[in-house]
Amino acid sequence: MPESITVHKFGGSCLRDSSDLDRIAEVIGAWEGRSMVVVSALWGTTDRLMRASKEPRYASRLVNDLSSQHLRFAPGLLSSELGPLFTKVLKGIEQSLVELARQPNNGVAINRLLAAGERLSALVIADRLKQYGIKAHPVGAEDIGLRLNGINRAPTVDLAASMGLLDRNALHDTPVITGWFGEGKDGELALLSRGGSDHTATSIGRLVDAARVILWKDVEGILPLNPRWGIATDPIAYLGYGEAMELSRLDTPILHPATVEPLADTGIPLEVRHLHGQVNERAATVVGPDLYEENVIKAIGCLPSVVSIHCLTRSLEQQSRRLGEVLVNFAEAEIACWHLDAQPGEIRWIVSQHDADTACELIEKHFSESTSETFSAIVSLVGNRKTTQRGSYIRLEEAERLGVEVLSDTGHAVRMLTKTEDMAELLQQLSQRCGLKHAL
Repeated sequence: MPESITVHKFGGSCLRDSSDLDRIAEVIGAWEGRSMVVVSALWGTTDRLMRASKEPRYASRLVNDLSSQHLRFAPGLLSSELGPLFTKVLKGIEQSLVELARQPNNGVAINRLLAAGERLSALVIADRLKQYGIKAHPVGAEDIGLRLNGINRAPTVDLAASMGLLDRNALHDTPVITGWFGEGKDGELALLSRGGSDHTATSIGRLVDAARVILWKDVEGILPLNPRWGIATDPIAYLGYGEAMELSRLDTPILHPATVEPLADTGIPLEVRHLHGQVNERAATVVGPDLYEENVIKAIGCLPSVVSIHCLTRSLEQQSRRLGEVLVNFAEAEIACWHLDAQPGEIRWIVSQHDADTACELIEKHFSESTSETFSAIVSLVGNRKTTQRGSYIRLEEAERLGVEVLSDTGHAVRMLTKTEDMAELLQQLSQRCGLKHAL
């Protein structure tokens, strides 16, 4: 029987100082079975590279600063067998900045520059693991055949293409794989959206048929309510794939919306663990196959400041064709459509308030004049519930009392709109109604 594989993902919040690297080495050294590691850049590095991409005249200063920063994490890196690779990445940063000074909009140079943060991080972490006697080696995601669904910027990993291209021989011992980027459809480097390293990790987990994927964080797990609302809750022990995707779309800062998708039909569990917690204890939150329970709500997602845009259509043929065109335009403009309701003769979109003006312009290019209405938030009651009773989880009279408008009830989420001015109070009422466990 082949040895089980665990994919470990360490983000920037777990890469703040040298002691974090010691902890990572302890975790990997103590873990049973084979480990594959996916990493983000060290804390703050990507932001510095992004600023430098807009002001490339600071090239030499940036390179020296990054060299010093990473050598503080790995003092012996330059004299090790990984030293030449470290020097090569630093020279690549300098070259990218020189190219950007001549051509500020050079997308290839920008991507090479931004990806350098993950390359440096992989070198530093591999060096620390080797010091602990772990046979680790850095791996560039694009070098092992990770193909993305796009050019320059991409929403997801192309799993079908990557499955055929993946160089499994390069994944021997303990590979430390760069997150966030891969090869685009044009053969050049392409980047995922911010937070895309988690998506890299779950994609790798699917490609190698891992036993589990672990996201190591600086928090215990996924909470039923975002702490921003001042309501203390305990982590959710278990979320189905569908529940986790719904919550990540609307609220939780712990999961990127694309993180769960590669695992959704595999049965591979996704765990959220605290880096400085107990290694052998059960993960605070596990995401896995959808389990349906009677009238159970596990979390409440809340996306503030949204606008409902409504328009009338003349025919079903026109509606179907032009709706698709609008959605393509939304994607090109990077506008998220949080909810869409298309009935014969009318369509309703829900978008964030900051996208509303652009969204209206795009809609009115294809349809007649639109009308819009502002809401305080879109709220989602998240839970995979058995459909053994008729009607919505929230009754009409109760919705009116709470000041919400029910948009949809899909069986794993009840989406609602509200104009309430006191969101914290509404969420407090909803959490009590749903029986969410509040922290002591």
